[in-house]
Amino acid sequence: MVITMTVINLDGNTLSPTEIVLVSRGAVVEVATDAWPKVEAARNVVEGILERGETVYGINTGFGALVSERISSDDLAALQVNLIRSHACGIGDYMSIEDTRAMMCVRVNSLVKGYSGIQRIVVEQIITYLNKGVIPVVPRIGSLGASGDLAPLSHMALALIGEGEVWGEDGPIPTEILLKEKGLIGVDLSAKDGLSLINGTSQMCALLVNAEDRLANLLPLADLIACVSIEAKKCSIKPMDPRVHQARPHHGQSLVAERITKIMSGSRILESHKDCDKVQDAYSFRCIPQVHGAVLERFRNLSSTLVTEVNSATDNPLIFPNPSNPGPDEVISQGNFHGEILALAADGMSHAIFELAHISERRIDQIVDPTRSDLPAFLAVNSGLESGMMIVHYVAAAALAEMHGRTMPRSAFSTPTSGGQEDHVSMGATASWNLLQSSKHLSQVLACELMIACEGLEYRSDDPADYVKSLYRLVRSICPPLTEDRSTSKEIECIAEELSSGRWLARIEAECGRMPR
Repeated sequence: MVITMTVINLDGNTLSPTEIVLVSRGAVVEVATDAWPKVEAARNVVEGILERGETVYGINTGFGALVSERISSDDLAALQVNLIRSHACGIGDYMSIEDTRAMMCVRVNSLVKGYSGIQRIVVEQIITYLNKGVIPVVPRIGSLGASGDLAPLSHMALALIGEGEVWGEDGPIPTEILLKEKGLIGVDLSAKDGLSLINGTSQMCALLVNAEDRLANLLPLADLIACVSIEAKKCSIKPMDPRVHQARPHHGQSLVAERITKIMSGSRILESHKDCDKVQDAYSFRCIPQVHGAVLERFRNLSSTLVTEVNSATDNPLIFPNPSNPGPDEVISQGNFHGEILALAADGMSHAIFELAHISERRIDQIVDPTRSDLPAFLAVNSGLESGMMIVHYVAAAALAEMHGRTMPRSAFSTPTSGGQEDHVSMGATASWNLLQSSKHLSQVLACELMIACEGLEYRSDDPADYVKSLYRLVRSICPPLTEDRSTSKEIECIAEELSSGRWLARIEAECGRMPR
């Protein structure tokens, strides 16, 4: 039997977030053949500047507020090593191995665009580490989202030179131990190498890739879960009429309405009450396209921004080889390391998914309240003696409160540093982490709605739509219908994980057909 290993080709221009996710989970990486000449051309510019004795920031000067300090040729290698050692001062919990692999992948892709002036051997070292499982231990906290993700990337770079820590089988171990086991050695840095490694938006991108991957699964499932609630509460889908959305033609709104219409096709529950005398449902049901659709549009903006960013050169200075006019003019000090566009996208998405969770929690309230539904109070089998799903609603509200605190934009908090040289920063890394955590809480709120809506279906004699039945069966494989009160903590967490992973989405669409995208 031949085992085919996934290989991700890095050329600086065509990397997708999906491919980064594959690398984070262990896929092999290689650099495109036609990328190496660009890397080497930029390196030749660095070597030429050194040979001519020209003074250029990032090559033979100090860094940040120390830019005016000229460094002698004999000290250039030490300058790069000192840069890495001094900047490797991150704190807090460690980044996951998956997020660190994603960060390394993004960094390589940026470097092979050919604007960094880094030595080829240093890029090859990152590739070797990824493919041989030498993954640096990286504390998460330390980046301000401008001048690059300096502290986190310095911990990565520290491992590349054979220092710091990497992940062993049982946790962090000294890098030198694992290198010896694998027959590897640390790489020697030269002029510009260290700065090229750490001056970029790679941590922000890695965290956003993780968040985007989760949300790509959760957003279509949020529409499907809303349909389970529609079935449980016997609400109308007349508000999904395409004429409504042609009258207000926001793309996301129209798409969500189309998606719900497709999901609800063939529902016997819907058919059973189509001629009821109910005039209007609550906003949390009637306005699903308007809220879910707005979130979808924000998500598409995030995805588009991320695709551009992971295929960008984000270090400083950048090198633009010009053989007809070699010299300092080939090097430009600029601000591509500034993560403002990522910070704003992440902050906006954190607020958007809070709204998605909020309307989900409102639907829960509608279902468990017997004054607004024809269902038993809190869906308890023996109401009063038992509490049923009462506290599952509380849990959803508590997770929502966690998300509410994360709607505060991290990009609004800029702390000037480096003696005023770096006087405006994005806090993009913090914003990206904030979104990732908020996406986890979103899955918990949706899990609570789904559990409660499935319980509501137990009181319906007619069959729901096929998509709803498919999801219902998956839920019931984890949590059976209530027969009496029980602890549901593990069930909620398990459902939340399945929603985030994409496994359920894939199974449902394989069974019932792909939902509109």
